[in-house]
Amino acid sequence: MKIAVVILNWNGKKLLEQFLPSVIEYSNEAAIYVADNASTDNSIAFVKAHFSNVTIIENTKNGGYAKGYNDALKQVNEPIYCLLNSDVQVTANWLEPIRSEFEKNADTAIIQPKILDYKNPDYFEYAGAAGGFIDKFGYPYCRGRVFNSIEKDTQQYNNTSTIFWASGACFFIRKSVFQALNGFDESFFAHMEEIDLCWRAFNKNLKVVYVGGAEVYHVGGATLNAANPKKTYLNFRNSLYTVTKNASGNLFLLIFTRLVLDGLAGFKFLFNLKFLHIVAILKAHLVYYTQLPSLLKKRRYINKKPGYYQTKSIVWDVYVKQKHKA
Repeated sequence: MKIAVVILNWNGKKLLEQFLPSVIEYSNEAAIYVADNASTDNSIAFVKAHFSNVTIIENTKNGGYAKGYNDALKQVNEPIYCLLNSDVQVTANWLEPIRSEFEKNADTAIIQPKILDYKNPDYFEYAGAAGGFIDKFGYPYCRGRVFNSIEKDTQQYNNTSTIFWASGACFFIRKSVFQALNGFDESFFAHMEEIDLCWRAFNKNLKVVYVGGAEVYHVGGATLNAANPKKTYLNFRNSLYTVTKNASGNLFLLIFTRLVLDGLAGFKFLFNLKFLHIVAILKAHLVYYTQLPSLLKKRRYINKKPGYYQTKSIVWDVYVKQKHKA
């Protein structure tokens, strides 16, 4: 069962210089692709000059993570896709536990490995850690990372287990599943599109799995860091998109509750004097309401499945019950 490792690139020459060699060294028998989103930094010329065994796919525009992968993967024929961020250091034999899980369990549709922090290797990394879950109101969290509380890796998550969502930093999916789900929702552009895809998989009774026997190290924020208000905007907007499309139950009550909770997040930014992030939240909600008719159309075509959350409110668990682990 051959794996295609597909690295989406946009003006990431320095990252490719740093991390592509490890991918090539430790990905025996995998096909390696660099999918370029119309870069202007000579990164593709660099790959052509130094890595002749890497296949280059050149997208005509920068469509972000969602459209970038949707366009590129049309040219990839291997039965398993690995969507790998350009700022990820892989390790020896990282693909073998993944391949084994896909081969042994036909109902496994999507997989995430253990994601550790490249800058602080003893700790989990924010974007995915040891596998993702979601609360009743659509707020994502992970084993190994709840909000900004990051756990040290003491081998506590070395198992293989079912999760709700897999991180887009290192995201494995069967080609057949990706096609059946019509790929990523391109209206997301970037951030949380993998959660939306996993939620759609969940609603079709497909299985998302964390494989702790495979490890990678992620820099995180190399393209857009957490201090950037644009990231705040995309995360809040896309979270609302995801909930509206996929959540079961009373949607009006759910969105009203999110309005209140997002408002509290805005007050937290106000307390920290992060005024541009408050503007980002307001913009996220304004854009969301303009897109609500199209989101409701998408919702009508999705079978909503109850039981998607493991905790009613991760905000309540953390800030009231003082629980900092998933």
